[in-house]
Amino acid sequence: MNGAPEADRDPGREGWRLLPRVQSTLLLAAGLLAAAFWLPPAGVLAVLLVVCTAGTLEFYGLLDHAGVLHFKIVGTVGGLLLILTSWFSLENASAASSYEYEWFVLFGITVVVLLRIFPQKHNPRPLETLAATVLGVMYVPFLFNFFTKLLMVWGGWEGRLLVLYLIVVVKATDIGAYAVGCSIGRHKLLPRISPLKTWEGTIGGILIGLLASIGFHYLVGDDLGVVSFPLRDAVALGLLLPMAGTVGDLTESQLKRAAGVKDSGRLILGIGGVLDVIDSLLFAAPALYIYSRLFMSRL
Repeated sequence: MNGAPEADRDPGREGWRLLPRVQSTLLLAAGLLAAAFWLPPAGVLAVLLVVCTAGTLEFYGLLDHAGVLHFKIVGTVGGLLLILTSWFSLENASAASSYEYEWFVLFGITVVVLLRIFPQKHNPRPLETLAATVLGVMYVPFLFNFFTKLLMVWGGWEGRLLVLYLIVVVKATDIGAYAVGCSIGRHKLLPRISPLKTWEGTIGGILIGLLASIGFHYLVGDDLGVVSFPLRDAVALGLLLPMAGTVGDLTESQLKRAAGVKDSGRLILGIGGVLDVIDSLLFAAPALYIYSRLFMSRL
């Protein structure tokens, strides 16, 4: 949410709503930072699995609200197997081998979902059930699994600073977009998908994300622990990650609107559910991974 209808905007009320959102975001960022830098590898894996499970279940909860039949257990367990496969294959094999194992898991999930539909005698929309279940795997676990890759593809789990950078830039964008949109947002971005998002909030959020990226560069220097990080990459990623995050945010807004709900859950004060927190990261993490592998030099 990065704006509100002009007639309904109350600066005091919007500021009050912004405070718990910022507090929750900062607490979550601090928790992820602590997990990445101080937990042992098994603890980091546990955090990944818990967040992935919560996000996947919230996605299937949206399907429940929309009245779409699906195989929640198959999709959730399959997503966890995908992350576990990536983690252990990257610990013991090359990145290329990891990709092959992941495709094996995705093939297995697809086959299980197809077989699971056979016993259903009274499902009037089997294609919808199949598509929705597979979408749950691809939307949350598959995209979220790029956190595993960012952490571990460089050897061990040395990509911690890269993940921290991702969270800082994307969450700075989220908070900036919300603050700017609530303050000066007037022109709707995509009212059919998200009635409260504005062009002013979106552009403001991207600019704040760019500043966060450049600031991170000057803070850590020319490397992100595993890859080089010159100013040109800070600028490029400072634009790419906020834009990818915005697409992720709009994607979840589209899903919530289709399901007829405001938030994916009520777990986190001022934000909603876990999926409301990671929606922008789900698209930004693959963007950072692809950019780092193609354009950033390994240290």
